[in-house]
Amino acid sequence: MTTELLIILAAAVVALAYGGISIRWLLAKPQGSGEMQAISLAVQEGAAAYLKRQYTAISVVGIVLLGVIYYFLGTYMAVGFAIGAILSGATGFIGMNISVRANSRTAEAAKSGMSPAMDVAFRGGAITGMLVVGLALLGVAGYYAALKMMGVDDLVALHSLVGLA
Repeated sequence: MTTELLIILAAAVVALAYGGISIRWLLAKPQGSGEMQAISLAVQEGAAAYLKRQYTAISVVGIVLLGVIYYFLGTYMAVGFAIGAILSGATGFIGMNISVRANSRTAEAAKSGMSPAMDVAFRGGAITGMLVVGLALLGVAGYYAALKMMGVDDLVALHSLVGLA
């Protein structure tokens, strides 16, 4: 494995670690009054219903696309597509879950002033960004590393990542 690839994988791990630490930090913040918590729970339930419906539809389309990609473009590209789809879905699910939980915590922090509220809001939003970056790097660099370790040619490995036949 090259030094560059190790650096990229390390950056992915750092981004995911920051996301995990930030999630713990955010969830440790006070949730607010009972009324704020009730509203937050209702938003969480609505977001969960939305994601369930959206991911059900996307899964059907994704499975069909996976079959088409496998048939026309081969196994490596199909596996790359599946990795990207799964990690993208995980990012969306975790991001939505954390974002709706950050809302009442931001409102509660605002009782102490604008600065604490901005800290909670910014860090809550940064979690999704870090997960996108971390999982994307991990997916692409990790899959490339796996292909190289299996002895796949450079050009085939790169084409498997960018969708070229």
